[in-house]
Amino acid sequence: MNYPIWVSSMTGGTEEAKTINQRLAQICGEFGLGMGLGSCRQLLYSDERLSEFSIRKYMPDAPLFANLGIAQIEELLAKNQTNLINLLIYKLEADGLIIHINPLQEWLQPEGDIIKDAPIDTIKKLISTIDIPIIVKEVGQGMGINSLKALLNLPIEAVDFAANGGTNFSKLELFRATEVEKNVLKNVAFLGHDCNTMVNWTNSIKQESQNLLCKKLIISGGIKDFLDGYYLTEKSKIPAVYGMASGFLKQARIGMEELRHFTKLQIEGLKMAKSLLSVKQ
Repeated sequence: MNYPIWVSSMTGGTEEAKTINQRLAQICGEFGLGMGLGSCRQLLYSDERLSEFSIRKYMPDAPLFANLGIAQIEELLAKNQTNLINLLIYKLEADGLIIHINPLQEWLQPEGDIIKDAPIDTIKKLISTIDIPIIVKEVGQGMGINSLKALLNLPIEAVDFAANGGTNFSKLELFRATEVEKNVLKNVAFLGHDCNTMVNWTNSIKQESQNLLCKKLIISGGIKDFLDGYYLTEKSKIPAVYGMASGFLKQARIGMEELRHFTKLQIEGLKMAKSLLSVKQ
């Protein structure tokens, strides 16, 4: 990576997603940014939509990670089908796998997956089964200090905060709910922790133990621009990059030139911040 900017996992499964993913990959390849794909669940058993996710040629040297939910990992382990994960990584020419953990979103979905085992146990089983770089991320609520401590003591590539403050997938599920359900469940969607709180926690965890097995963070969830990204990555005692989703997605939907201009502004702003600003400790 040339810059500490990660294009966070967003979209897949539509023709528009194919165009968006290709544009985002081009930008990552051009500027040296990392990228996580949206959920690749549909590629486990069929290659019908593989072209929507096959973007390695646009970013040959930049980090690219596939993405599956914890419920899919649990299911593959139960069926002794973790070879399908290796096959997925091979087909996408990805560098590793993001495991997204979304218990509140699943709970709010009428058709949501039932997560039977503690996700930390499922992740440990997978680590002992396959040898690929793994990133663990939440999707809109963030993680508490005990979860962060458990993850940072695992030999994974990174923890992605995906904190409360960005796209809230639990809140999105409520748009499908009845009025009664919305009134009863509306506060559930806002449970969680923001990036700043989680950075404070990871700093305290790092202070307690200098021998953490996970040595990188992706700080995402509510990152609006390079100032947020600069502040949080500089504040972090663990080496970190910052992730953005909605800003990149908005420009990618408009066009390639708009996306390129947006990316240049983020990079130039980050250079300015590093040159002229410092973070209060």
